[in-house]
Amino acid sequence: MHTTAIRRWAFWLALTGFIAWDFAQSDPVNLRLEPPIFAAGSGAPTSGGHCAMPK
Repeated sequence: MHTTAIRRWAFWLALTGFIAWDFAQSDPVNLRLEPPIFAAGSGAPTSGGHCAMPK
């Protein structure tokens, strides 16, 4: 095998191992407690400067 192929396999094995370890060690994500990505049309109040406050 070429060293390039070995390095490629080592990278993918390390990446897969890290993702598996992170998935096993992390707490599950509770999507109900996560803030929305953006509040466009969701009814959530906007936050920002004085110009974003309702009058």
